[in-house]
Amino acid sequence: MLFDSHCHLDFDRFDTDREAVFERAHAAGVSRFLVPGTTRQRWPAVLDLGERDDVVVSLGLHPYFVEAHADSDLEALAEEIGRHEHLVGIGECGIDARFEDTLEQQWSLFEAQLQLAKRHRLPIIIHCVHADDQVAKRLRQLDLPARGLIHAFGGSPQQARRFLDLGYSLGLGGAVTYDRAKRLHRAVQSIPDDGFVLESDSPDMPLSGRQGQRNEPAHLMETAESVARLRGQTRESVIANAWVNTHRLFGLDADG
Repeated sequence: MLFDSHCHLDFDRFDTDREAVFERAHAAGVSRFLVPGTTRQRWPAVLDLGERDDVVVSLGLHPYFVEAHADSDLEALAEEIGRHEHLVGIGECGIDARFEDTLEQQWSLFEAQLQLAKRHRLPIIIHCVHADDQVAKRLRQLDLPARGLIHAFGGSPQQARRFLDLGYSLGLGGAVTYDRAKRLHRAVQSIPDDGFVLESDSPDMPLSGRQGQRNEPAHLMETAESVARLRGQTRESVIANAWVNTHRLFGLDADG
């Protein structure tokens, strides 16, 4: 059984066939999904999906959408966390250094969500692009009790080890399927069995050969197969390890 640890099935791109997307995923062996919130406007749709037996959710303020966030959104996030006990984490949040003009605001939002994760003892789901070293430094300083996930990890073996040593899990997705991703491949080969989870990042992060197409959880098996080849393991062992790791990370019952 596969657990898609990061998929944005609340996004508008799934409005016309969302139930069919779930059906295709189930047929492909994906039985659980984590849908992270990205903006306050999307939280209601995320929470609605969380009513499904096969979906768990988190809420956060994503750095990519920084201009959509209002000052009141952080207070609203704190209220939602207190209101919904079934939330499994905080995020998606983090730093995307490709957008230098908003970095100061990104760090302010990220810091506030880190503090919420610490206060509520919830794992944090981190979007980290071109900022692995800076984010790892801040995580080391904060020592969050529930640690969290480095979503869509794309760094080096050294950066992977830094996050792992801090107790964080690494999300592996479609990027591992590209032949050119040599540095990431070395990192994937170096990660211990208990250090990674699998994710689609649907509708984004399409696999090699599917560039330009909408991604969906049904493709996660291909990612698992690529990870297995890189690690010299069976697909079944990779899937089993990722299943256990994801449930442990988010405090879920692996048998439930």
